[in-house]
Formats: sequence, structure tokens, C-alpha cells
Amino acid sequence: MTERFDAIVIGTGQAGPSLAVRLAASGRKTAILERKLVGGTCVNAGCIPTKTLIASARAAHVARHGRDFGVVIDGPIAVDMNRVKARKDAIVAQSNSGVTNWLRNAPNVTLIQGHGRFESPRTVRVDDRLLEAPEIFINTGGRPSVPKIEGVGDVPFLTSTGMMSVDFLPEHLIVIGGSYIGLEFAQMYRRFGSRVTVVEMAPRIVAREDEEVSAAIRTMLEGEGIAFRLKAECLKLCRRGTGVGIHVSCEEEPRDIEGSHVLLAVGREPNTHDLGLDRAGVATNARGYIEVDDELRTSAPGIWALGDVNGRGAFTHTSYNDYEIVAANLLDHEPRRVSDRIAVYALFTDPPLARVGMTEREVRATGRPALSGKMMMARVGRARERSETQGFMQVLVDAESKKILGAGLLGIEADEAIHCIIDVMAAGQPYTAISRTVHIHPTVAELIPTLLGSLRPLQ
Repeated sequence: MTERFDAIVIGTGQAGPSLAVRLAASGRKTAILERKLVGGTCVNAGCIPTKTLIASARAAHVARHGRDFGVVIDGPIAVDMNRVKARKDAIVAQSNSGVTNWLRNAPNVTLIQGHGRFESPRTVRVDDRLLEAPEIFINTGGRPSVPKIEGVGDVPFLTSTGMMSVDFLPEHLIVIGGSYIGLEFAQMYRRFGSRVTVVEMAPRIVAREDEEVSAAIRTMLEGEGIAFRLKAECLKLCRRGTGVGIHVSCEEEPRDIEGSHVLLAVGREPNTHDLGLDRAGVATNARGYIEVDDELRTSAPGIWALGDVNGRGAFTHTSYNDYEIVAANLLDHEPRRVSDRIAVYALFTDPPLARVGMTEREVRATGRPALSGKMMMARVGRARERSETQGFMQVLVDAESKKILGAGLLGIEADEAIHCIIDVMAAGQPYTAISRTVHIHPTVAELIPTLLGSLRPLQ
């Protein structure tokens, strides 16, 4: 017997629960499906647990440097990985239960545990239940990619999801992938006490960033004892005793690295392979991402795709913005588009990198006249007070309109300070909206007007 709803949401990641509750509040009888853990990646294996672990790693790092601040701690600093994991698990459980209870108690919302698959453009099967609705929203997220490296099937390996179960300290963690996820885990486990080596196929880490940013992050992490092997184009995995061996080079010595554990951190892929999208007429691109228009509608009428699954953003904040766009267009009759949002993200190393808009390389590629301002974090009072002076800030401005094109802040509290730039860019205001505003002293953000005062033509 077919169960009829007005709307079905497949997946409970960042966009799904809020959308389901809004749909239900509009009078739609709504079903929301989850095949595994309510809350999706962010709550269970992404943002919340990883940043909780990063906080524990920072506590260990600060404790080791207590003498630099006149704080004497007798004896060596020890990290109890069981307690680290228990703290993380408790915080995750709180978030997971919060979302679960919200959905279970929301009027007009039915939470169904199980794997949903399309049987037609209007029907979804969950185990032995067949659900039907005129509006269906796909929010199934993504999963860590497992690269086709020779020997990957012959050795035990970890992914960002598998790392959530680790309650021990790897003797030597080899991280394959020198980008955002890989570097966060690399610094985290180095601070916990592991020996860490990062292996990257490209000639530099976080290759999406400008070269100066990549170099600064590498220097910062090398200063904490993390080793790097770049241009590793001949990767091959094999067992070495109780650990793992990695062939990293066909030319440079040493050509092999041995470690106790290996983490694969080479990106993510969408959870679209087992949804029966062909039966619904939903088109995907060559990488498996669902193709959507500027309002997140798929190729099939009455079906939308939100979050990581659509390839239009790979962050919790873009997923939530997807919900806002769909709700605005469908429920509030307020035109909102994906193309209107500004690219914003952060790399949560310590200190973090925060980015908005265009990089210097991207601005140069446009050929437009531009201004650039740069300041080392050593000039920031907050950074000196905390003895965390690594990094620099850069802002790029259109020379004609005076509007900010982009900014990159690498340094203490950069992930918070960046928001004054984000808001001015979103408001379409010139950079003087910041440079002529009084900021609180002593903060990191107070130096952004000074940074803007150093603008010079981009050569």
C-alpha cells in the first residue's frame, strides 16, 4: 500500500531537517528519510567531531608551551586518547539527539529510518514501504573518496569517517592528501603526539590557494614537526609488518615511507550511486553530482537537490544556504539564486585560513585593474599577546568600483575576523564601509581597516 505525503526529504544533513520543518509548517504532510545517522556528516563525522578533536589537540599544544607564558606544569604532557574520543562522542551524541528529537516532535513531520530509493519520479521505496509525493528533495550528502591507488585493497586504511572511531595514538600516521581535510587531521594528530607525514601528488599543498598561502601553511606545519612529500606521483601501498608501506616516488629518495597507519584524505564524492536516480529522470554529471539550476531544481520536475550532493558547494554553510534558497523560492515566493552567494570557507588548522571571494591568482586572471593590501599577523596586537604571530592578511579590491573582490586571512581568529569583510561584500558596499568604521581594540578585526589603508595597485 502506498503512503501518500505532500513532500519527501531524503537525508537529514544540514539542509534536510530545516527544510522538512518549514515544509510541514506550510501545511505539507512531510516525510524525512535517514538511512544511517540523523544529522548527516557535519553532526556525526565532520564539522562537530573534527573541531571537537581539534580543540583537544590545541589544549595539548597550549599546555606544552605553558612555560612560554610563565605557566609551569610539572612533568610531561600526556594525551589520553580514550578520554579525547569520549569527549568527542558526548558532544556528537548531544547534537545528534537534538536534531533527532526536533524532527520526531515537529508537527506534520514523519521521520523514517531506512534507505530511500526512487522507483519513479514520484515514488520512493524505503525497505517494504512505498512513499509517494509530488515534491521530493534529495539531501543525501557525500562520503570520503577512496582513490584508485595500487595496493589500496591490500592494506587497512582510514578515512575521515573512520578516524571518528580511533581511540588510540598512531605511532606514525601517513596522510595521503595535502588539502583541507588532510591538513586538519595532520596537525591534530601531530599535537596529540603522533609522528605525521603528509603525502601529496601536487607540487604544493592546498593547491587551490595562492602559492604564498600554501608556502606559509607548509612552513607553519613543518614548524610543528609535520613532514611533507610532494609531487608523489608513483603511489603504491603495501603491508609492512603490522603497518603500511607507501611507495611515494619514482625518482626522489627516499622512495618509500613506512608508517603505522594511513589516512586517505583525497576528497569526497556524492551519495548518488544507489538512489535509483535513473528511475526518477534525475540527471547527474560525469562525477556523479546531481545537476541543478540556479534554484536547485533537478532535470526532473518536482525534484530538488540540496547540499554536497549537487556539487554547488562542499560545506555545511552552503548546504544550509541551499535550504534557504529552496524555501525562499518555493514557500516565500522570494527569488533567490545560488549564483548570488559569495564563496566563503575556512581551513581549520591552528591558526586557521579564512577565505572570501577571489584569490589573487583569480583576480589577475580577470585582467581588471585591482588594488591589493597585505599585512603580516606579527603587526596584530592580539597575535603578539598570545604569541601566535604566524600568517598574514591580504585583501583585493576593484580599483574602479572600490568594492572588495576577495580576501584571505591566515592567522589567529581569522575565521571570525573574515566576517566583517564578508558582510560588506554581501551588502555590495565599497571597502570604505570597513576602513571608516571604528573597531574594538584589541582584536584581530581592528587591523582590517589598517590593512585596507595599505592598498596599492596590484602589479
